[in-house]
Amino acid sequence: MDTPSTPLAPVTPVAPFAPFSTVIRTASHEQHTEAETSTFMSDLLGGRLGVDAYARYTEQLWFVYRALEDGAEALTEDPVAGPFIRPELLRVRELERDLAHLRGADWRTGLTPLPATAAYAARVEECARTWPGGYVAHHYTRYLGDLSGGQIIRGKAEQTWGFARKGDGVRFYVFEGIANPAAFKRGYRELLDGIDAVVTDELEKKRIVDECKRAFALNTAVFRELGEEFPLSA
Repeated sequence: MDTPSTPLAPVTPVAPFAPFSTVIRTASHEQHTEAETSTFMSDLLGGRLGVDAYARYTEQLWFVYRALEDGAEALTEDPVAGPFIRPELLRVRELERDLAHLRGADWRTGLTPLPATAAYAARVEECARTWPGGYVAHHYTRYLGDLSGGQIIRGKAEQTWGFARKGDGVRFYVFEGIANPAAFKRGYRELLDGIDAVVTDELEKKRIVDECKRAFALNTAVFRELGEEFPLSA
């Protein structure tokens, strides 16, 4: 995990008046790539780790999504975060179904977050409580990722460990309330673009972008600790 990574290709500069969804995606490209290509995730998707590693990863997600969704109700009327609070996105119930399948009915017994997970969840909770713009940054990095790259994880999990297609063990990645994910993601990006109308302070928008980068970095730290917990045998 400490070896230098291959330099990333230069990111194409964003036009001065690009939509906010383009700004936030482009600005966080490097951090997004680092998370996607972490050793743990590469080993997991490559079928080189056992189902216990997948279950441990699912446990960590539960802590993060509890923080996201426990704080959502208080933000439903907020002009910045409120439009993003959509019941069809909620994942905690599906995570709990998956964990019951993976760990058994007593899955909560002994359940612990990794230190990086605890820090990640604490930051999400803090943003939900004190800073709606920061909450949106975390909401975006998690849920749009679930609808995109998360589907690759679902397919690999079904193939590698024999879960039923869109069944127990991978329900976290199945959005039954979203019939057309591509259209939903377009609508979500339109909501991001609409932030310009409610957040006119350019410094605040930069803070939201920076929080998005921080969200990816927090996620990468979780992957790093999972990689330490599940190293490949020599």
